[in-house]
Parts: sequence; structure tokens; C-alpha cells
Amino acid sequence: MKVLRHVAPGLLAMTFVSGGVAAAQAPAAPPAKGETPAVQAPFEPTVGQAGKDVVWVPTPEAVVEKMLDMAAVTADDYVMDLGSGDGRNIIAAAKRGATAVGVEYNPEMVALSKKSAEAAGVAGKASFVQGDMYEADISRATVLALFLLPHNLDKLVPKFLALPPGTRIVGNTFSPAGWAADESETISGDCTSWCTSLLWIVPARVEGKWGLPEGELDLGQEFQIVSGTITSGNGKGEVKGKLRGDVITLYGGNLEYTGRVNGNTIEGTVKTTAGVTSPWRATRAQ
Repeated sequence: MKVLRHVAPGLLAMTFVSGGVAAAQAPAAPPAKGETPAVQAPFEPTVGQAGKDVVWVPTPEAVVEKMLDMAAVTADDYVMDLGSGDGRNIIAAAKRGATAVGVEYNPEMVALSKKSAEAAGVAGKASFVQGDMYEADISRATVLALFLLPHNLDKLVPKFLALPPGTRIVGNTFSPAGWAADESETISGDCTSWCTSLLWIVPARVEGKWGLPEGELDLGQEFQIVSGTITSGNGKGEVKGKLRGDVITLYGGNLEYTGRVNGNTIEGTVKTTAGVTSPWRATRAQ
């Protein structure tokens, strides 16, 4: 989905009020005696149709598959889409065996998605609920598959970062402010627009002070990027590095530290430029 640009409040109100008044003043005439009532056409979504804080623009099918490839979706995953539109991300994930849930504000799109899931034979794996994407409970998700603009993503970042480290988020083309993708791939060939698949991996939280057997590690963090200082018997030096889920890599001086973050501890190995490795452990300062 794409964000709907803000409309002047007065104009928006006039539009709805005028429509309401017109409907009140000119109700639809009942069919004449003996006349067959008109059959309502099935709902068909249109690209660019307005929703709550969004307009609907579908992700190309090739990009959907690339997103799920990058997230390495399997039958063990619980996949969610916020603003799920016609349900294509969820249906594609369900075809891979994942349990998949789409949250969509437009009830007609929800009904359409359910019908599509049934037609695809994955109604037992793919489900759709009508709701506000900003209020949805995403705590069970191991993968989020999205097509949202930065405006939407920025609002959702606090919920993303509250997910367990290692949760995969894949999206189409757009990123939240300041959070660079861990991986990016652009589809060529038949895809002509909205063709870039992005992957973010929710990082562990490591900001703060950590105790070492003979010193201290003081880290700052901006999403998956980490920097700070390490103090030991050899003095104080800078460290820089990166997180990929709960795996941290730091470089300082002639040393490379790698480890796994497990709550209040980091355990791993430190390697010298000569290739000599030894264990290291850090404990979060209380």
C-alpha cells in the first residue's frame, strides 16, 4: 500500500457532507412493479483507491516472491502483513506452508482476500482480519511482509523494535527513516515499477555498559549499527560494528569480536589479525 497524501480538512468534510446530503435528498428509487432489481456487481479493487491513511497499490507478484525468498519463509513461520490489501503477500506465504495473517482496514478487501485464499486452496493457512494496522498485535510474527511508505513505517518502528531479535521484516521499495535495510535486491525483466525488495532483521538491544572480565564495553546503537568504546588493561579504544538479529560483530584495534546476545550476556570469540581466537564474554551492567 501507499500513503494517501493529506487532504485539506475542510475539503474532506465538504466532500463527505455533500455526498451525505445528496443521498438524503435523492434516495434511490425502488424498482418499478414487475421490474427485476439490479444485481450488484462483485467488488473489484482499483489501483490507487483510497483507504485509511493509504491508497492501494499492489506489489508485483515477482517482488512478493522475492520478499518471501529473502525472509526465508518456511512452514515454521508466522507471517503477517499490515495493510494487506488484496491478500497477495499472505496467500503467497501460506502457499509455502506458513501460518499467515493479513490485517486490512477495508472490509471489502478483507472479504476479497478470503475468497482468493479459498480459491488458492490455502484458506486453512491464510486468514484475514479487519482492523487498524497501527493497533494490530504483531507479537507472534516471525516475518512481516509489507508494502508501506515511510510515513506508515515510521509510525510502526517502535512495534518492530519490540519484536524478538531475528524477526525478519521484508518490504517493497521504501524504508523507515534512518533504518537501512540489511539486504536489498531489485527485480529486473517484467517488473517495471515498485521492484525493489528489502530485508531488515530486528536487532538485539545492546546499547549501554557491559562488564568484561578485565574492563568495560560502552556501546551506542542506531538500529543495527553499533559503536562505542572498550576499556581494558591496555587502555581505552574505539569499537564499531553491526548486529544481525542477535549476532554482534565488533572491530576495535587489531581485534574482531563476534558473539551472540542472549538477554544480559554476550558470548563469543575474539580474533586477532594473526587468526588466533579466544573466548570472550560480556555482562550487561545493572
